[in-house]
Amino acid sequence: MTFRFCPQCATELQWIELPEDGGPKTRLRCPACDFTHWNNPTPVLAAVVQCVDQQGQVLLARNAAWPMPFYGLITGFMEAGETPEEGIRREVLEETSLEALGCTLIGVYDFQKKNQVLIAYHVPARGAVKLSPELVDYTLTPPEQLECWPAGTGQALADWLRGQGLEPRWMAPRS
Repeated sequence: MTFRFCPQCATELQWIELPEDGGPKTRLRCPACDFTHWNNPTPVLAAVVQCVDQQGQVLLARNAAWPMPFYGLITGFMEAGETPEEGIRREVLEETSLEALGCTLIGVYDFQKKNQVLIAYHVPARGAVKLSPELVDYTLTPPEQLECWPAGTGQALADWLRGQGLEPRWMAPRS
């Protein structure tokens, strides 16, 4: 999110070069009160949800806001006061109604397109899937049949598959 006006005094922000330890950086700054918009990446949690009571199939979901029929990992923003592990367990429960039985870090990935840092986990889970209103559909897929996508959480899925001894298969580029 990029601010146009200062959230403290409502003055229009200006691009100003600021001296920093790593060298000068251009940042949005308020000329009236010196508020600086740092535009730091937002932490986003992601889960490779493996349904242990569905023969170990992986749940991929389709977000209602996505314009194309794309299925991806369960993701969500970390809340203040929770650890990443608590956050991904909460997200899995809120978005799918599944009970997380554990969570193991897969890795941390940059997603510069959205100015995010993705923290991805493997989450074995069980229960009956009931999607939240932000998700419109889901699929359960055996790990060996999964196809990875080239950006964001697709890299985490590929790393998880490698950890399972499977060579990732990649989706064909869209034209």
